[in-house]
Amino acid sequence: MLTEQLLLESYAPPCVIVDEKGDIFYIHGKTGAFLEPASGKARLNVLEMARDGLRLEMRTALRTAVSRGKDVLVSGLHVKTHGGFLTVNLEVRSIKKPEHLRGLVMVVFHEVAQVKQEKPARGKALPPESSRRHIAELEEELKSTKEHLQSAIEQLETSNEELKSTNEELQSSNEELQSTNEEIETSKEELQSVNEELMTVNAELQNKIDELMQASSDMSNLLTGTQIATLFLSNDLIIRRFTPTATDIINLIQTDTGRPLSDIALKLEYQELAQDARDVLRTLALKEKEVRGNNGRWYLMRIMPYRTLANVIDGVVITCIDITEQKKTQEALRDALDFSEGIVETVREPLVVLDADLRVMRTNEAFYKTFKVPPVDTEKKLIYELGSRQWDIPALRELLEKVLPENTQVRDFVVDHEFPGIGPKKMLLNARKVVNQDVQKPTILLAIEDVTDRQHHEE
Repeated sequence: MLTEQLLLESYAPPCVIVDEKGDIFYIHGKTGAFLEPASGKARLNVLEMARDGLRLEMRTALRTAVSRGKDVLVSGLHVKTHGGFLTVNLEVRSIKKPEHLRGLVMVVFHEVAQVKQEKPARGKALPPESSRRHIAELEEELKSTKEHLQSAIEQLETSNEELKSTNEELQSSNEELQSTNEEIETSKEELQSVNEELMTVNAELQNKIDELMQASSDMSNLLTGTQIATLFLSNDLIIRRFTPTATDIINLIQTDTGRPLSDIALKLEYQELAQDARDVLRTLALKEKEVRGNNGRWYLMRIMPYRTLANVIDGVVITCIDITEQKKTQEALRDALDFSEGIVETVREPLVVLDADLRVMRTNEAFYKTFKVPPVDTEKKLIYELGSRQWDIPALRELLEKVLPENTQVRDFVVDHEFPGIGPKKMLLNARKVVNQDVQKPTILLAIEDVTDRQHHEE
């Protein structure tokens, strides 16, 4: 191997292996006389590194070898070196073997030894042999020049065709770009229109958001201001939301949202709350119940279905209203009513309680015994209709419709009337108009004193 390497270095001509662009893959031998590095960024390209006299012919030969796949020999090239000129035969071979080097090109430099020729003496003709040799060299150089020129013409034609094809492609690309530009302009206008629509929709949505925020604030303030404990549950009785007042009757904190109602302890004597909520979801009927709290206060629990704006049942709403004061008022009214009824029953004279429309609200036992009428034909009847209209007395009408409206109290109003089945009666009527602050219409107390026997005794 060393002997073979020594023989190659000693007798093989300098050469380089390049690709179709002239980029160098391998250098053999001393190529300094034919190649030199180009100024600027370092590049191993044989066309850029070729010395003067080689560059043009090497470019042409390389193009021919690559395009036609055949070897090219260019003889008699004069290469400028530092010491003068060298005569070089340039050989370009297309590599076909081995397979892994297929497509590469080998550029071989053959240096031709120059023979010194004696200049003939002035006036003497060149020897015939020398003249023929000189003519042959000129002819060979002319042939080489013609070949170079033909190759250059072919390259120029190829370049012109390529330029023409490229020009057509550029024109086509220009038309496509123009069409694309028009489409882009159209798309830009459409996008601008869509952007304006989006801005309008965005403004509308912002207004809706502001309205929803205002409505939410109003609702929150309303629920807080009414002091009504409200609890919103889902169809599974999961806590969705509750008002701050709800914490007074149910052990709730903010993190209880999302928990089932059954997990929450109540401050009420109402263990059936969850079951009643399920019944409301099943029947969709409102349910109310008065319950007592652990603090001794009374509440009105109202359970109703939660209906969306689309009229879809989506849970239940539980409200809890403190009715402790109303409860106390009812008990006080009940006690007062029991007390008043006791007074009414205690009075020995007939006593009638009328409403503002002169209908009988209450009478005592003395009235039924004196005038012999049953309670079923008396209560809630117009006083003039009692006992087959036997109470339709002009003097009584005058008292109730003229005298009493102008006075709070009337005493000893005399009425003489003969009652069917009872006989004549002389009565002293004492009436009083009672005005309740909680009720706009007054109540009339009518006491009837039968003085018929007194009058007969006096007579």
